[in-house]
Amino acid sequence: MTALYLTIFVTLLMVVFFYVLHQLKWQMLFFPLICYPLSFVIVQYRVERFIYRRVKKIYDDLTLLESADLRRQPITTDMGTLTRQIDRYANEKKLEIETLKVREEYRKEFIGNVSHELKTPLFTVQGYIETLLGGAMDDKKLREKYLSRASKGVERLSYIIKDLDMITKLEVGDLSLNKQRFDIIELVKNVFDLFEMKAGKKKITLDFDRDYTKPIYVFADKERIQQVLTNLIVNSIKYGKEKGTTEVNIENLIKNKIIVRVTDNGEGISKDNIPRLFERFFRIDKSGSRKEGGSGLGLAIVKHIIEAHDEKLYVESEIGVGSEFSFTLEKAK
Repeated sequence: MTALYLTIFVTLLMVVFFYVLHQLKWQMLFFPLICYPLSFVIVQYRVERFIYRRVKKIYDDLTLLESADLRRQPITTDMGTLTRQIDRYANEKKLEIETLKVREEYRKEFIGNVSHELKTPLFTVQGYIETLLGGAMDDKKLREKYLSRASKGVERLSYIIKDLDMITKLEVGDLSLNKQRFDIIELVKNVFDLFEMKAGKKKITLDFDRDYTKPIYVFADKERIQQVLTNLIVNSIKYGKEKGTTEVNIENLIKNKIIVRVTDNGEGISKDNIPRLFERFFRIDKSGSRKEGGSGLGLAIVKHIIEAHDEKLYVESEIGVGSEFSFTLEKAK
């Protein structure tokens, strides 16, 4: 189009010029035919080269920022294509930056939580030992009392480190699953028996939603699923209300799947906290209270074990009403 406009303009200029000089001849008809292709070649070459140099600089600048997509593509001088490429690259970088910011916030919070979880029992142990070394060791009764409390602090430290080690192994796939056929009803009963006394202290009833007269066989890692049930039931006892209930329900989901539900009528969880519920050390109680004990890793372990089985984990909760945690398992053939 530039060559056409240039040809028309120059031709009209030449016609006027020769007309004024009274030298206008029929040979002027050949001028546009020569001028147009010549203008086209010159304009195309110069503009293409002009744009190419500047676009190439843009590509070079962007590839310094590790844009693999742009490096693989030929350099284009088409403005529409170039705009789309730059927009796509900018959106990718924006998403990458946002993801890094979220990760950085999570990293800071995680490190803070780890420090808090470890220093509490560590300072407790240190305090009792220093007191004993300062002279309290001579008092037999006091010595036994402080050593017992220090031992509990060490046990808590060991528990946290053990849980962290398990999560790390689950995340990197280093913890192999020993899948076998077992009765999920019997496993739930065993977990109930383990925590009957703990539940009894708060007068919480542990029970099934109905009588299961026949066994329900699943194919999974029995030890890991027991740990999942243990963590969920212990949580329901910790945050359950006095004289409350913790109920387990097992239903057929689809042909080869069952769903296990652990329901309580405790404190409940707000909707804002549910998305972060399975993060390591995440606590709903922002005051930092550790009155309920535990490593703060229970639900994170539950999540990783269920995901290691390629199964699904769900949670529903309402403040003041209670919570329901459920997970799927494969039926045994």
